[in-house]
Amino acid sequence: MMKINVLNIPDEGLNIRFALAEDAFCGLLSKKEKLDFSFRQVDVSGFIRKVRDNIFFEGNLETVLETQCCRCLEEAYLPLKTEFSYTLLPEAGTVKEEIELKTEDLEVGYYSGEVIDLAPMILEQILLQAPMKILCNESCKGLCSHCGINLNVASCDCRSVSIDGRLSVLKHFRIS
Repeated sequence: MMKINVLNIPDEGLNIRFALAEDAFCGLLSKKEKLDFSFRQVDVSGFIRKVRDNIFFEGNLETVLETQCCRCLEEAYLPLKTEFSYTLLPEAGTVKEEIELKTEDLEVGYYSGEVIDLAPMILEQILLQAPMKILCNESCKGLCSHCGINLNVASCDCRSVSIDGRLSVLKHFRIS
């Protein structure tokens, strides 16, 4: 995991570059949580600086998400590249009251002690940038709902419109 010692950040800031394998994030998810995708490596670069006790981290990440296409169930690969920034403030204790978060509050985090682990922030960015449904390509036709054939590879003779037998009486209904 990528950890930064706050005391080692020089006044002029620090350029960082590192790569994390997928297993670096295993301890961050509970046993019940499971990602819908995998990735081999995440490349991260950025600049971290300290102003008094506040830490400012601006970074870029790049990876390739691997999963099944949501339409045709074939392998799908989605390149992911994003920029992000965080402001980390020293933890002042636990928050006792509920407050409504603003958009700018989402880029603010807290740290305690002298070491900051960047892995949770990197995982958060991957989860925020990953689409809910990943496709092998935008024009994916998916599977036939009747026979299950991959419509990107072959076509079938299934009827495109199937009518529920209970509603077939309405097929001949005419309004005068």
